[in-house]
Amino acid sequence: MLEYEHCPVEQDKIYRILDAGMSAPTACNNQPQRILMIDDDAGREKLNRVVPSKYFVPAAFLICYNKQECWVRPMDGKSSGEIDASIVTTHMMLEATALGLGSIWVMYWDPEKMKTEFELGDEIEPTALLIVGYKSEKATPRQGHLVRKRKEDILL
Repeated sequence: MLEYEHCPVEQDKIYRILDAGMSAPTACNNQPQRILMIDDDAGREKLNRVVPSKYFVPAAFLICYNKQECWVRPMDGKSSGEIDASIVTTHMMLEATALGLGSIWVMYWDPEKMKTEFELGDEIEPTALLIVGYKSEKATPRQGHLVRKRKEDILL
């Protein structure tokens, strides 16, 4: 289980993680991502009301997308929003790792409660919650986290 030290993440590291999210590629470079920074007690209290799994949260980013700004594939109407937000989150996670921070991508929360708690508009869709901080010495991967399927099992 990932546990964090009870110390803040420096502002320059927060900005570098945000910069990584801002420079991530998006469909047609529409950049529909919207990122909510959560690094104060009020924000942590809101997360605790929405996220069933409890973590100490030194800093968190709620990665969303603006539904009105996404590229849409004309053949079937598929929106790029979730894919764009996922790419942004991945870039932020990789930057956090490069900065010596631990991170966890949390998906277990109710999107409607998240929208209400953080007063997100109807056009904003929350997609990923990225918690970052300095890993505790007690931090260990969850059981099965490092298990990988064989190439033969995933190649089509």
